[in-house]
Amino acid sequence: MEGWRKAWREGFGPALSTKGLQELLRALQGDDERLIQGATTSPQWRPSFPDAQVQAACAVAFSAWQGEGMNQVDEIEEFVSSTCFEADERLGEPGASRRFLNWFDRTPREEMRRLLLGEVRASLAERIVSRVRQPIHLAKAA
Repeated sequence: MEGWRKAWREGFGPALSTKGLQELLRALQGDDERLIQGATTSPQWRPSFPDAQVQAACAVAFSAWQGEGMNQVDEIEEFVSSTCFEADERLGEPGASRRFLNWFDRTPREEMRRLLLGEVRASLAERIVSRVRQPIHLAKAA
C-alpha cells in the first residue's frame, strides 16, 4: 500500500470527525476552489495577525474549517498540528503524517481529487459499518 494511503487510512481518516469528512467529500466532489494544495490555509498564519479568517484550506484543515466551524487561521493551525501528532501516534512513527500531506500537496489536482475521494468515501463507510457492528445493550426491565 502506498505510504500516503496508509497515512490516510490509519492516521487521518480515523482522526477527522464524520462531519469534517462529509464536508471534505463535498469539496472533492464539487472541486471546491476553497480546497487548496501547497498551504495549510489561505491566508497563511502570521504571528502579527493570528486571528485572520480562513478563506481556503488543505484537506485536513478544510475538515476542521467546514466540518467543525473553526474559522480563524490560528485555531486551524493548532488543529492541524494536533491532528498530525495524533496521526503519527496511530501510525507508530514520528513524521509519518507527512506522507499524506506531501502527497496531497504534490499530486496533480484532478488525480488527488479522484484518489482522495475514494479514500474519504471508504472512511465514511467504515464508520457506518462500525456502528452497525456495535453490540446492542438492552437495559434490564425494572
